[in-house]
Amino acid sequence: MQGTKKLKLEELERIDISTFKKTDKIPLIILLDNVRSMHNVGAIFRTADAFLVEKIILCGITPQPPHREIHKAALGATESVDWQYVENTTSIIQELKKEGYQIIAIEQTNNSVEINNFDVNHSLKYVVILGNEVDGVSDEVLPFCDFFIEIPQLGTKHSLNVSVCGGIVIWEFFCGLKK
Repeated sequence: MQGTKKLKLEELERIDISTFKKTDKIPLIILLDNVRSMHNVGAIFRTADAFLVEKIILCGITPQPPHREIHKAALGATESVDWQYVENTTSIIQELKKEGYQIIAIEQTNNSVEINNFDVNHSLKYVVILGNEVDGVSDEVLPFCDFFIEIPQLGTKHSLNVSVCGGIVIWEFFCGLKK
């Protein structure tokens, strides 16, 4: 389109970190279960910032900020998005279930539902679990999940990069949870 120009950073009117911290978040926690790539962790932080995710929980071998490789992908989102580290994934899931969260694993199982067929209920709060790049969500976590969601894929590959998967899932939940 003729006359179109890119906006400069100062024209985007982004909020600062202190304003972000005070902004209402969507009732969504992203739990990274033994995700090993610092790039994936950083990218999830950046996406969580973009869509006002409540918190990120890093579990098991998942690397934690501060780290230069995480920061390269996160671009400062490790400062804006609340996060915590918990060694044992099942223990934190049990706590979150008691707090009323629906536990959703992003995993291909015999009981999984395609994401486009999953209705996000804006009156509920959710934990979405993203698993290890090779092994997926830990087997010991599966019995604690309320639902299993997968992203339909039509090509020759059977999986997506964790950060790409996270971006798709966070967007879908954002659309269903925003007021």
